[in-house]
Amino acid sequence: MTEYKNMDSHVDTAHQTHTVTMVDALNLAMRRAMIEDDNVVMLGEDIATNGGVFRVTEGLKDTFGVRRVMDTPLSETLIAGMAVGLATQGIRPVAEIQFMGFIYSIMEHVVSHASRMRNRTRGRLTCPLVIRAPFGGGIHAPEHHSESTEAMFAHIPGLRVVIPSSPGRAYGLLLGAIRSNDPVLFLEPKRIYRSFKQNLVDTGQALPLDSCFVLKEGTDITLVSFGAMIQETLEVAKTLEAEGVSTEVIDVASIKPLDSLTIVDSVKKTGHCIIIHEAAQSYGPAGEIIARIQEEAFFYLRAPVGRVCGFDIPMPYFKNENMYMPDQMQILECAHKTLKISQG
Repeated sequence: MTEYKNMDSHVDTAHQTHTVTMVDALNLAMRRAMIEDDNVVMLGEDIATNGGVFRVTEGLKDTFGVRRVMDTPLSETLIAGMAVGLATQGIRPVAEIQFMGFIYSIMEHVVSHASRMRNRTRGRLTCPLVIRAPFGGGIHAPEHHSESTEAMFAHIPGLRVVIPSSPGRAYGLLLGAIRSNDPVLFLEPKRIYRSFKQNLVDTGQALPLDSCFVLKEGTDITLVSFGAMIQETLEVAKTLEAEGVSTEVIDVASIKPLDSLTIVDSVKKTGHCIIIHEAAQSYGPAGEIIARIQEEAFFYLRAPVGRVCGFDIPMPYFKNENMYMPDQMQILECAHKTLKISQG
């Protein structure tokens, strides 16, 4: 294994417990992946010298050098093109797009090349790249900085779409994404980048990219969410429990491929379900999840599946941002309404 300079305590004390934010966990995962595989490289705007706009890649250039942690010109199209080319030649690039609102110029590379490389070459070539992008609202950012258009990418065959909801899952899912032989869009909910910490042991253990996570078991209602909205969902689950409602909470984590089995099994048990996400409601992930439930668990439902989502408008500027974001009261009201239907 290559010896690297300036190795910090995150590596030297890999089996100790670290108390980390999501930013720290993502940095740990990338550092771990780069130590274990010399073919893992990072590229993006200001990710090397400045450590990225949110400092997620801070310190990596000092450890691994500029040949593996590369600042690029201000061109998302160039970043994606480089990443696809590198990935087809045995390198595992992790490319950062500064904000999801700047990601649309890479669609040609993602749709026409990365997602279909395996099919086009009949398996001769794969495209093991990761595209990281902060997304979602909640930090009072300007226009084009608060997008939540994950459903657009989940519609692309051959592309995985992964969204972590905590430091621990960010660490394990990013390692899984980097090790995957398929292209992965890894969306990071910036509202919770530094909002809370978790204990994490840097073991190098990846999490699966095709599984939901049951965060809390219950028997009366299923709450399904992902990303930053998991925090509000868990708080509502506490309120419902205090009211005597046994609540199951599922973190989707992988929007594509979707682990519908875990969700369907939960709905068969509870008979009630609500889907919560920040993205606009129309044609959003909730619609696909509801379709799966209708197809596979319709006769177990005791009430229609509810949705608590963003509005079908662009994310407002910061003054009205909180009016757009789904909140605990909306989720709780939807839960009460759903439960009341089955009670006659």
